[in-house]
Amino acid sequence: MRLVIHDDQKGPPGNILINVAAWTGLHVEHRQIAPGVHHCDRQVYTELAYILSGRSGLRRRAEGKLQEGLALPGTSWLAPAGTEETVLEFEGETECLIIHLSPRLLEDSALIDHGIDPARADLVYAGGFADPTLSQIGMAIRGLLGRPNQPVDRLLADGLRTALAAHLIGNYTVDRWQPPSRLPALEPRRLQRVLSYVDARLGEAISLEDLAGEACLSPYHFARLFHQAMGRPPHRYVVERRISAAQERLRTRRASMAEVALDTGFGTQANFSRVFRKVTGLTPRQYRDTQASW
Repeated sequence: MRLVIHDDQKGPPGNILINVAAWTGLHVEHRQIAPGVHHCDRQVYTELAYILSGRSGLRRRAEGKLQEGLALPGTSWLAPAGTEETVLEFEGETECLIIHLSPRLLEDSALIDHGIDPARADLVYAGGFADPTLSQIGMAIRGLLGRPNQPVDRLLADGLRTALAAHLIGNYTVDRWQPPSRLPALEPRRLQRVLSYVDARLGEAISLEDLAGEACLSPYHFARLFHQAMGRPPHRYVVERRISAAQERLRTRRASMAEVALDTGFGTQANFSRVFRKVTGLTPRQYRDTQASW
């Protein structure tokens, strides 16, 4: 059974469908989601969106419940079958997997795997949470989408589909779901301002005081709350963003090593080479040579 979905109607112009696959009771799309207000339909199937890359402030509302958060890599957003969203808005661009599960699959999992009456196995409308098991399943499904079809793919997909259904029923029903006891205290809009500030000034000196000022917090409290929200301290995040920008510049092969070092905030070519190698395991020149071989 191939699920009938509505995602081609759901997003504004600029959405890109990268890949798609369907197995019994499971439909998966790999999409690049553009910023903007998205069209909303009542969910016919349970939808799980797993964020792969990018970041975006996200607002959505269903059944009177407004959810606001950051769609960051590794986070999941769940909308059960029957959900009618009235607001769905992305502030930035994200890459995600959109996984649709048939109601029958979830009903069977509730009854067979957990001994739960399917009528009492209602899933929650929840988002912005990080779940290591969902991450593993999501990345495994992405791996199936990104390779030529193989004879074992059907068997692997069946196993992943069953594991996903069982995990959702076992952890995300209305009576079982436990929201995080302590949500990140750095509000999404403040965090978004800080991240945008970093991206706009990668070639400049960025101090902890500068970032804290964007969040309207003291440096001490900002550093603690940023680490809590992002899983890394501010200085490490800045270095990672600079390395990512440097990799993009190296792939274009249009700038010298010294120019890349200055443009990405490393100051000197020697410092750039030292940090780049520490983070990636390659010197900048070795990295550029590997890109040329593709």
